[in-house]
Amino acid sequence: MVHSFKNYLTEEDKVAYFTFGRLNPPTVGHEKLLDALASQAGRQDYFVFVTQSYDKKKNPLNYSTKVKHIRKMFPRHARRVLINKKIRTVFDAAQFLYDKGYKSLVMVVGSDRVREFETLLSKYNGVKHSHGFYNFKSIKISSAGGRDPDAEGVEGMSASKMRQFATDNDFTSFAQGLGSSMSTKDAKKLFTDVRDGMGLKEETVFKRHVELESVSETREQFVQGKLFDLGDTVVVKESDEMGTIVHLGTNYVVVQLSEDKTVRKWLHDVTKVQLTEKKAPTNLLKAMRSRK
Repeated sequence: MVHSFKNYLTEEDKVAYFTFGRLNPPTVGHEKLLDALASQAGRQDYFVFVTQSYDKKKNPLNYSTKVKHIRKMFPRHARRVLINKKIRTVFDAAQFLYDKGYKSLVMVVGSDRVREFETLLSKYNGVKHSHGFYNFKSIKISSAGGRDPDAEGVEGMSASKMRQFATDNDFTSFAQGLGSSMSTKDAKKLFTDVRDGMGLKEETVFKRHVELESVSETREQFVQGKLFDLGDTVVVKESDEMGTIVHLGTNYVVVQLSEDKTVRKWLHDVTKVQLTEKKAPTNLLKAMRSRK
């Protein structure tokens, strides 16, 4: 029958897109990874698997707590974040998807881990092993367009930097590394859970407490579109340079200072220019006139 033949073709073309990572804790970098995963999957199914490792140094959130925070931070992808205690490794994830009937596999990861997973997953495709068994028609490892947000180091807003902010009891910096959907209340809960998992003593006063509420309020206004718009003129507080906003990030802005110079700044690092030319300070007047 034609109907059955169409079903057969659909089964043959069934592709699963997925990612597998620590997300401990989840950050704005992971948001970009999941958005890239969803974008590449298009109308195909996609899945998010997370590790179950739990220790004070690098994995302070236990499995169920971590999944809860991930789903809350990334509501668009919440239903795609699986919780299954039998899936502990990337091989378990591959076998799970193979058993679900998917014929091809696409894994989306940070650019620095593409080769690693190409080697691992392809090596055991069609091979019975203690890792389990899967036999896909094709396995592709695709880059999400940036480094792995789980990687250690200081580049970008990595999970390791977030854990350091928690260690330093610096909630202000920690909150700036979270997804755009997190409320201040949820951000504080995640911060507390990370500190608890690291075995750190509870403190009722956060570092840089004086800044905390104003920064949180600023971020809430930014998310609601009440703070900055593209094309706004702003002053960089640190250098007194004036420029134009050319990009609105999740919790930052990109400011063009000249034809060949742009900078990325946190929300509290810039001030919107709202003064008229008659009332503007002399240094701002000179900068405004020089841009004409």
